[in-house]
Amino acid sequence: MPDAYDVVVIGAGPTGENVAARAVRGGLTAVVVESELVGGECSYWACMPSKALLRPAAAVAEAGEVAGVSGARLDPPAVLSRRDEFAAHWHDDGQVGWLEDTGIDLVRGHGRLAGPRAVTVGDRRLEARHAVVVCTGSRAVLPPIPGLADVVPWTSREATSAHRVPGSLAIIGGGVVGCEMAAAWQALGARVTLLARDGRLLPRVEEFAGGLVARGLAAAGTDVRLGASVTAAHRPADGAPVSLTLDDGSRLQADEVLVAVGRAPRTDDLGLDSVGLEPGSWLEVDDTCRVRAVADGWLYAAGDVNHRALLTHMGKYQGRICGDAIAARARNGEPEITAWADHSAVPQVIFTIPEVAAVGLSLEQARAAGRNVRAVDYDLGSVAGAELFADGYTGHARMVVDEDRQVILGVTVAGPGVGEMIHAATVAVAGQVPLRQLWHAVPSYPTMSEVWLRLLESYGL
Repeated sequence: MPDAYDVVVIGAGPTGENVAARAVRGGLTAVVVESELVGGECSYWACMPSKALLRPAAAVAEAGEVAGVSGARLDPPAVLSRRDEFAAHWHDDGQVGWLEDTGIDLVRGHGRLAGPRAVTVGDRRLEARHAVVVCTGSRAVLPPIPGLADVVPWTSREATSAHRVPGSLAIIGGGVVGCEMAAAWQALGARVTLLARDGRLLPRVEEFAGGLVARGLAAAGTDVRLGASVTAAHRPADGAPVSLTLDDGSRLQADEVLVAVGRAPRTDDLGLDSVGLEPGSWLEVDDTCRVRAVADGWLYAAGDVNHRALLTHMGKYQGRICGDAIAARARNGEPEITAWADHSAVPQVIFTIPEVAAVGLSLEQARAAGRNVRAVDYDLGSVAGAELFADGYTGHARMVVDEDRQVILGVTVAGPGVGEMIHAATVAVAGQVPLRQLWHAVPSYPTMSEVWLRLLESYGL
């Protein structure tokens, strides 16, 4: 006989945990199916271990910019050990305990859809009275470069879990993962070469931010090569350096190669064909995370797998909305809240040196969307709080204003320590706070948040 639950969640990462928890809070029974570690990519191979690697490097860099502070240095073995602690040494006992305390059942194994409202895990069959939710996330993409797969390159997983510092590291990709891991491993002692096919780093944020990061990485010793592509890879023997052939005909050798060129949905072995969907595809959903292409509305997809916003905090946001929506519909109602922030108010912090923090639309994105906008820029280093934060502080801030409605569509800030500033901008963007009302939110002096006043003054208020 199959096991029956109100909700069956495939994937016990942060998104799946939030879906199940909200469903239980709404009075339903829930089970999560997990083939790896409860807690998912974020806890063991992404957010937590990567930031544990990056924070010591940032602390040393910041200390070196303040007169009167000297002697700060990294201890690579201690940094890696601290990283291991934040990754719980790749054991999920604590996360499993949280599921138990929350009243959520756990089934370990590879879950696959087996027709409407049914999931199989090996020989076990689970049936959902109300909903099945796919929260399987995404995986790193390996581009079809000749020889690349044969050299056994690092992906984001190996880059955040490696237990030794390579002598040299070549990174293919100038996006968030590539830039963050360049900062981390360069600080830990590797000779890093960053190969960005685009003519800029971080192409999805404001261009000035990518420029500051490129200069910061170069100043730290990273060989940053813009407009460089890899055409072939070869490792002559186990343990030997990898030889990369570049599009200009030159060659680059490195002990390890990290590939960071994008993500793909983890749906290729999920049984999507049993419900009329294409294996390996992203799952298009409505604003309650219900999959549009499946009849009767029983299949949902939250987090990376729906391709709306590939960030842990946005997956958790979707998970909360999804779980509440399922519970509401189980009571023959409709959800009071649906997701929209994952379109227009997505915050992100990129933990490079310097940091980049952004929310909402860039100037380029706003113009492409046909909005009547104006960009307001300010030198963050001219703010008293930044001058106190670091001698010779270098940073920049931009807000993108909807001129028709007098509200902010996006904010980007780049500079040391800006990550903790972005939530104020998120509130302004998500809340659509009118500029004349925002002018009365007086920033404390002397903090870097004074840039808000300077941006509004530069706008003309």
